Amino acid sequence: MANSVKVIEKNTGEKIQWEQDGYYLSFDDGALAIKATKYQLDNENTVDICRNKQGNLVIGVPENGRYVAQVTIPAATYTTETTGEGEDATQTRTKDDLDMGDVTLTLWSIE
Repeated sequence: MANSVKVIEKNTGEKIQWEQDGYYLSFDDGALAIKATKYQLDNENTVDICRNKQGNLVIGVPENGRYVAQVTIPAATYTTETTGEGEDATQTRTKDDLDMGDVTLTLWSIE
């Protein structure tokens, strides 16, 4: 989990300030933060980070808003463990830890 996210700069120009702390990504000196594990689903998930027309950071794409970043989180993976034998066998499915190195942060110009 100690891995850093992959960063793609979508276009030229100044990008929003961001930082990673474990599973958390925060933007604009903490104005908005997300926990990547909260948004990890059984299929790939993209979280849109935008500025609304008032200039506030929001999750989602507001009317007249501007993209500042997208966080692409890979599909969850699971480990299945079988205990017991025959008719007494039971399977336990456990979600694997998210590797932040598999998360992609796409940054858009904020100019």
